[in-house]
Amino acid sequence: MTSADCLILEAKQAILDEHHRRFQLLHHEGRLDEAIRQFQVTLTCASDLLNDSLRLLDEALDAHRSVL
Repeated sequence: MTSADCLILEAKQAILDEHHRRFQLLHHEGRLDEAIRQFQVTLTCASDLLNDSLRLLDEALDAHRSVL
């Protein structure tokens, strides 16, 4: 995993954290329609981060297998 990969994952994590914070705020304020929309955005960001993390893990495993 390169330093660029780490930076991308960190940036996506920060974006996810911000979306989650917004969801929590909207939910706490009782703005449920907006909170539901924000929750959908938050889930999309979480899915994107997870997919990128899994892709990098697969690449690392493939590289490790080729060394053996």
